[in-house]
Amino acid sequence: MAAPVTAALDIGSTSIRAIEVRRTKSRPMIERFEQVELPDGAVVGGVVKDEKAVTAALKQLRSAKAVTARSVSLAVTHQQVVVREVEVANLSSDEMRLALPHQMRDVLPLPVDEAILDFFPLEDPGSKETVRGLLTAAPREAVTNTVEAVEKAGLKVDRVDLACFAVLRAVAAVADGAEAIVDIGANTTLVVIHTAGVPQIVRTIPRGGHEVTSVLAHRLGVAVPEAEERKCHLGIHGGDAAHAEAMVEASRPLINEIRSTITYFAKTQPATALHRVTLVGGGSRLRGLTEELGKSLTVPAVVGNPLQYVGYARRGGSHDAIGNHRAAAAVSVGLTLGVAS
Repeated sequence: MAAPVTAALDIGSTSIRAIEVRRTKSRPMIERFEQVELPDGAVVGGVVKDEKAVTAALKQLRSAKAVTARSVSLAVTHQQVVVREVEVANLSSDEMRLALPHQMRDVLPLPVDEAILDFFPLEDPGSKETVRGLLTAAPREAVTNTVEAVEKAGLKVDRVDLACFAVLRAVAAVADGAEAIVDIGANTTLVVIHTAGVPQIVRTIPRGGHEVTSVLAHRLGVAVPEAEERKCHLGIHGGDAAHAEAMVEASRPLINEIRSTITYFAKTQPATALHRVTLVGGGSRLRGLTEELGKSLTVPAVVGNPLQYVGYARRGGSHDAIGNHRAAAAVSVGLTLGVAS
């Protein structure tokens, strides 16, 4: 009997990544991975704004046999996503579901009736009156709009997960102390600081690679496509002095946001040492970024490997989708590696 296949979709602001992984005795093996582009404005800030465009892209993936399973897992990311360690009354799962909206009303940045809440225990409370765990909250609109677009493409959504949990499963590598995982996308950057796989800080920054390109184009007086080509080819420190100076300025706002998140963690948890910053996402491929981050931080910045816990057949060339998009595969790969714990 063939091993079961797990399928997942990572719907970002500029593209959709589809993956299918087959479980084997040794480790999960990627069988299919494809990426299809989305038109501008189809997904904004993690919310599907153009349902028809997203559904059409998903149907394109299905017709190309990138998704053969009927059921898929989805990831959600949004600036108002909350992941917070809390201590709540030790209740049964049904009682907890009813009590959470009342207990968490004053600690959420959005109205509880507009949020989907969940709670993941971090301990076995036994007979204790309280239990320590992770509260998660996501805007209902971000979840329901995405699910509807996927289902209209003929797929069934069997699980919705937070992107921060998916990234952790794919990338987390530091067992002692803390690690900051930074997933740099086109328009948003997800920062997850964890200790032993448990998120301590989750933040979505509304900045990404496109902003760097736009600032570079403005500084050099060139069209955006040319600026994108220069950015990808020369990186931050390549080219002439004008390019290097413009790139340092263009990347500074994003670097400052990442640094401020790490500084906040250091101030609020002074007893926990941060061992390193791990970069993933399409923006992590920017040459010179780890060096620029290193100048701002007291810990090393490295580029992570989202494929470290899975295997795949290396085909090479332009048809090697997972190899060509390795950096951006963290969320989709992490979705196939299990449920959040």
